[in-house]
Amino acid sequence: MLEQETYEALERQAKQTRKPCAKVAKEILSEGLARRDTAARREKLATDYRAGRADMRALLKELESFQSELLNDEGA
Repeated sequence: MLEQETYEALERQAKQTRKPCAKVAKEILSEGLARRDTAARREKLATDYRAGRADMRALLKELESFQSELLNDEGA
């Protein structure tokens, strides 16, 4: 159950985007999860970098690719 304040903010977003509340909620949730995944990958990359992992370049490329996809999705 959403708090009243959160529900009202969701309704405002839905009206602004002219989308149903459920669709807006799903988009917001997906974006939040993607950001958490990105943050976790960054932390892993930093930890691996500090540990001197040999495959750090591959991890860096993967992170850059993921960030690029996320930015492209946000621009759509």
